[in-house]
Amino acid sequence: MSEVTDMPRPGSRAARMRQPLAKEALKQLAENNGVCVRPVVLRRTDTFTGVTEIVEVPCGATLAAKCKPCAERGRRLRIQQIREGWHLADEPAIDPDPPAADVLDLVARRAHLEFDREAVNYQPMTPDERAAQITGLDEEIAQADELLAETNLRGHLTPRDRDDRPRRKRSTKRRQDSPDLPRLPVDGRTVGRAFAGREGKTYRPSMLVTLTLDSHGPVHSHIRRGAYVVPCECGARHGQYDPELGTPVDLDTYDYRRAALDAIHFARVMDRWWQNLRRAAGWNVQYAGAVELQRRLAPHAHFAIRGTIPRRLLKQVAAATYHQVWWPSFDRPTYTVDKPPVWDADQAAYVDPKTRVPLPTWAEALDAIDEDPAYVARLGRIDARGIESGTKDAERAIRYVTKYVTKDLTEHATPKTDPQRAHFDRLHAELSTLPCSPTCANWLLYNVQPDGAKPGLTPGRCSGKVHQRSTLGFTGRRVLVSRQWSGKTLADHRADNRAWVRAVLAGDLADTEDGQSATEQTDPKRFRFELARPDDPDVLPLEHRVLRAVSARIRWRAQLDTARTQAA
Repeated sequence: MSEVTDMPRPGSRAARMRQPLAKEALKQLAENNGVCVRPVVLRRTDTFTGVTEIVEVPCGATLAAKCKPCAERGRRLRIQQIREGWHLADEPAIDPDPPAADVLDLVARRAHLEFDREAVNYQPMTPDERAAQITGLDEEIAQADELLAETNLRGHLTPRDRDDRPRRKRSTKRRQDSPDLPRLPVDGRTVGRAFAGREGKTYRPSMLVTLTLDSHGPVHSHIRRGAYVVPCECGARHGQYDPELGTPVDLDTYDYRRAALDAIHFARVMDRWWQNLRRAAGWNVQYAGAVELQRRLAPHAHFAIRGTIPRRLLKQVAAATYHQVWWPSFDRPTYTVDKPPVWDADQAAYVDPKTRVPLPTWAEALDAIDEDPAYVARLGRIDARGIESGTKDAERAIRYVTKYVTKDLTEHATPKTDPQRAHFDRLHAELSTLPCSPTCANWLLYNVQPDGAKPGLTPGRCSGKVHQRSTLGFTGRRVLVSRQWSGKTLADHRADNRAWVRAVLAGDLADTEDGQSATEQTDPKRFRFELARPDDPDVLPLEHRVLRAVSARIRWRAQLDTARTQAA
C-alpha cells in the first residue's frame, strides 16, 4: 500500500483552494511596506490656479483590525511621544504670549454685555420686556463670542451653554472608611528630582506604575516564580494554557455586579488618583500610559511617570482613592426587561404598565438622594518600579505600555474556552442592565425616568459603549497622556518626522509620508478639499491605487536610504 501524502492531486479542487489569493497578496505587500490598505480619496482644488486633482490620505485607523499599517504608525508615534517625555531634564511648558490690544478690547466689550444682561434683572419692567431685552443681549453676546473665536485666544471665556439651574451641592468631606492623605501646595514643576552619583554623574530616574482594580473574587491563575508554579486558590497548579485561567473559582460567590460597576467607573477613579497623587506629592506629576484588560476581564492601566515618588506614598494614595457615584439608588430593579415601563404620549412620560402612574423624573430622583452615594468605586493595588533613562529596561517598558494599543480592548482577552466564554457572557449580561449615564435607558428598570426622557427607549438595549461586547464597561480613552508630558501632540511629532525626512533628502521630497506636500503646509488656505465619490470617472479602483502607493513607498524608502548613506 502506497503512502498517503498531504499534497493534493495537481489540478484538483483542493489544489486550487490552496493557491494564495491575489487580493490577500496585495494586502500583505501593502502591510509589509507600511501602505494604508483603505486610503481616503479626496478631491483637491487649487484656489490659485483652479486645477483639480485626486489625492489620497491614509485612513488613520488606530486598530490593526481595520488598517494594520496606520495602526502601527500611530503606535510608533506613541512610542516616540513616551520616549521623548519620560526623562526630561527641562520643563516642557511654554509661557503663553500676552494678548493684543484689540483682543483685550473685545474681552472688555464682552464684559460690558455680561454686566448689562445681569442688570436687566434688577430694572423695573414687565416680564415680556425683560425677556425681550435679554434675548437681544444674548444675540449680541453670541456675536461677540464669534469675534473672539476668530482671534488667537485659546479656550473660552465662559461655558458654551448658559445653565441657570441651581447646582446640587454634595459633601466634599472625605469618607470615614478611607485613610487621610497629606495635602501639600502643588508646585508647578513637572520634572523629577536628579540624584548625584559617583564621578559627577547625574541620575534622573523615573517610574513605571500599574494600577489594578481590587479583587471581585478568587480566579484561576498561573503564577510562576522561576521554576516553581504557585498553587491557585483552588489548590491546583494550572498550566500556562489551562482552559480555566481567568475564570472565577466559585461562580456563585464572584461579585459580577461590582466587577461591572468598577469597569464602568474605572476611568473616573484613575482621574481621582492623579489628583490625589499631585496633592500628596506636592508637584505636577506627569504621566503617559494605556489601559488594557486583564485575563479576568478587569481593566488595568500601565503608566510611565516622569520622576520618582516613594512607593509608600503611592500605595497610600491608592488605598485612599475612591469615586462616589451620586445617582439614584439602583440596587434592585423594579421592572424587568420583558415588562418595562411604557411611554404615555398624553403625560409625555414613562408610566407603570399597570397603574399608569408616571415614574419619578431624573430631577425628582436626585432630590430624593440622601447623604449616601449610590456606589463607591475604589482602586485596588498598585505596582511600581524605577526605570533609568537610556537603558534597555526603559525601551522594554515603553513597548510594554504600548503593546496592545493597536488592538481592541477585548481583542487580546478574547475567550477561547467554554469556561472563559461563560465568564465573558456573565459579565456582559450584568453590564447590559446597569445604568451607564443619566440618559441611559436602563434607568427605567429602577423606577426612574432617564434625564431628557423621550419615546423609544428600550431597557437592556442602551446604545452606550458601556454595554458593548467590545468594551466590557470601559469607555474612557485607551491612551492617556498628560498635557505637559512632552509639550507636543501627535501632530507635532508627525511634523518633526517630516522635517527630519526633508533635512535628510535636502528638500527633494515631493510628498511626505502622510500625503501632505510642502506647499500645503506653508499655505494651508490655498487648497480646498472634498470627498471624492467612488463612482467618479477619475477615481481608480482601490487595487490600482494601492499598487501605485506600494511602488511609491518602495521608491521613497530607497531614496531615503540612499540619502542617509551619503550623509553618513
